[in-house]
Amino acid sequence: MTSPSPHTPALARIQSFAFSGIEAVPVTVEVQVSSGLPAFLVVGLADKSVGEARERVRAALTAMGLALPPKRILVNLVPADLLKEGAHFDLPIALGLLCAMGILSFEAVSAYAAVGELSLDGRINPVAGVLSAAIGAVAEDLGLICPAAQALEARWGNDSTDVLGAPTLAALVSHFQGQQILSPAPLPTEHVIEYGPDLADVKGMTLGRRALEIAAAGAHSMLMSGPPGAGKSMLASRLPGILPHLTREEALETSRIHSVSGILQNGRLVVRPPYRAPHHSASLPAIVGGGAKARPGEVSLANNGVLFLDELPEFSRSCLESLRQPIETGSISIARAAHHTTYPARFQFIGAMNPCRCGYLGDPERSCRKAPRCGEDYTAKISGPMLDRMDLCVQIEPLSPIDISRAPKGENSARVRARVELARQRQIDRQGVPNSQVSPDQLDMDDDARSLAEQAAEKLRLSNRGITRLIRVSRTIADLEGTQSIQRHHVAEALTFRRR
Repeated sequence: MTSPSPHTPALARIQSFAFSGIEAVPVTVEVQVSSGLPAFLVVGLADKSVGEARERVRAALTAMGLALPPKRILVNLVPADLLKEGAHFDLPIALGLLCAMGILSFEAVSAYAAVGELSLDGRINPVAGVLSAAIGAVAEDLGLICPAAQALEARWGNDSTDVLGAPTLAALVSHFQGQQILSPAPLPTEHVIEYGPDLADVKGMTLGRRALEIAAAGAHSMLMSGPPGAGKSMLASRLPGILPHLTREEALETSRIHSVSGILQNGRLVVRPPYRAPHHSASLPAIVGGGAKARPGEVSLANNGVLFLDELPEFSRSCLESLRQPIETGSISIARAAHHTTYPARFQFIGAMNPCRCGYLGDPERSCRKAPRCGEDYTAKISGPMLDRMDLCVQIEPLSPIDISRAPKGENSARVRARVELARQRQIDRQGVPNSQVSPDQLDMDDDARSLAEQAAEKLRLSNRGITRLIRVSRTIADLEGTQSIQRHHVAEALTFRRR
């Protein structure tokens, strides 16, 4: 940018991003310094955090020994009809202002997009959404300037991205002035894989372990019921350890959700299926997403992983019913007056519940005086359509103290995971998606298996959805066995996991 005459307004443009869901929407930050009464204005549908950037930028420049010119400073965020939220606009506003003041060369800075929050002493603090911003910068054929602490995260967006991680605004100015060049962000390195609790800790519970393996192999939803202390939560916590690794695309998608939520740890991609277990007191926006800024909820944070709801009937009915749509579609749409946002939400749902509020329905020694009415009242909060979306329903029976002490140690997670990965690969090779997402028309059944499925559907009065899920589970059992088509005994086993 050439030096303006004293009477010509100085104008600089720097690229940044707003976030709609996990997508980075390009935003051009225009900074104009012109003659007139001293003022610092920010326009372009900016929220309060963006408007407050004026004071943070002013203080950061003061910390560098610079003062704002006694002129009219106008910052315009383009497009003007898109809501701008977040403190990550601090850095592009400061860079645009430095260019307009003639301190930095516009030609050098214009090759980058920028995101970052400024401290009063000029430090550049981490912000949410850097991974999505890096992917957006690649689409715009730009490099990315970001906080130094998040340079590694930005490199995951594209290995070829020119990422400039700066610890302070002063260091960034020195870099562009050629006084002290910043080191390029390092290339991403391999992850240290952590699998979590091992399935070998689970003694006995043959039926529960089998249901867990089937659920893992086909990415099926599962509902466990049993008295307190039977091992439902223990089983659920070991499910992520037997699931396959996320693919590159799945890891990027899930990591972008965590990035815009500000919970991506140490700039590392999420390469293992996430495990989310919110408390039953969680609100509806916390579960499905929303709030004033339409942030991702637990269903999205569990994307490509596991959402475990313990004490299922204790959740509010609205929370439970809101899960029906994402379980089917794999996404969640959040509608607000100002905007509409869609987040990915393809999770594996696992629920656990007691048979009644006291937990001991059916036990003559410990059940309460309200039995069996207490059980009916307790489970009534879970609607029929929600139960119909459960691929597997399993009753977890507690082991006696003698069985626990004498039961041999079960298979470890590594051995089970090997079988699950092999079965899942068969599904991907055959239809491109796990069995939980495939149409039954794509699955082969022999005549005996089809006859049994039809008889069971009529006797149990299964809905069309229930029949579909029965066939899908049967196909997963066949994949674990390595057979080409669904056979009668596969359907018979799948029927043992249908809720009567």
